[in-house]
Amino acid sequence: MLSSAATRRIALGLAACALLIYWLGSWTDVDLRLADAMFDRLHGVFPWRDAWLADTFNHRILKTVLTVMASFVIAAAIADAAWPRERLGHVQRLRLRIVALSAVLVPLVTSLLKSRSIAHCPWDLARYCGAEPYVRIFEALPLGASAGHCLPAGHASSALWLVSVLVLWLPGSPRKAMLAAVFSLAAGFAVGWMQQLRGAHFLTHTLWSMWIASAIVFALVLYAQRARRRNAETIPDALPAERAG
Repeated sequence: MLSSAATRRIALGLAACALLIYWLGSWTDVDLRLADAMFDRLHGVFPWRDAWLADTFNHRILKTVLTVMASFVIAAAIADAAWPRERLGHVQRLRLRIVALSAVLVPLVTSLLKSRSIAHCPWDLARYCGAEPYVRIFEALPLGASAGHCLPAGHASSALWLVSVLVLWLPGSPRKAMLAAVFSLAAGFAVGWMQQLRGAHFLTHTLWSMWIASAIVFALVLYAQRARRRNAETIPDALPAERAG
C-alpha cells in the first residue's frame, strides 16, 4: 500500500512530530498559556466546562455516535472473519480489518497510556482553583501528590481512529488518502479542542493522542502490507477497481 519512499517519509515525519510535541510540553508554556486564556479568573471557572456544545454535544452525543460507528465497523470485520464473503476482495478485506483494528487499538492504547500517566487535567490544578500541582511529561510528582491520569487525551481518541479510513484510497489514490487523514486528524483535534475549552485537557494532551493514532494506523498499514506480500503467491492481486479505491 505504501512505497518505500513514502514509508520512510512517514516514519521520519512521525519521529519529528514526537520531538516537536515533547518540546512544546517540556520546554514551552504553550499549555499553560492556552489554558490561562480559557480560564475565567474572576469567577474561578472554565466558562465552557458545562456549555451545551462542549459538554452535552461534544463529550456525550458525539462520543456516543463515534462509538456506535466504531462498533459497527468492528462487528463487520468480525462477521467477515467468521463468515468470509466471496465478493469482498483481499485488498478490501485488509482495509476493513485495518479500520476495525484501529477502532479498537487507538482508544485502547490511549486509555492504557492515560492510566499510567501522572499528569493532571487543568481543572484539577491549583493554578485553576484545584488542588494538584502542575508537572510536565516525564517529571516526577511532588511528595504527597497523587497521579492525575490525564495524558494523553482520551476523548479525542474516540474520533482519531477515523484516521484509518485513509486506507480506503490506498494504494490507488495517495493524495485522497492524505486528505482523508488530514480531515480525520482535524476532526480529532476539534473534539480535543472542545475538551481544552472545558479545562479537561491541555493542548499537548490532544497532540499526543493525534500522534498515537497516526503511529498505530501506520504500523497496521505496514503489517498488512507485509502480510499481503507473504501471501502474494497464494492470493491473487487486487482487481483494478480495488487498486483504484
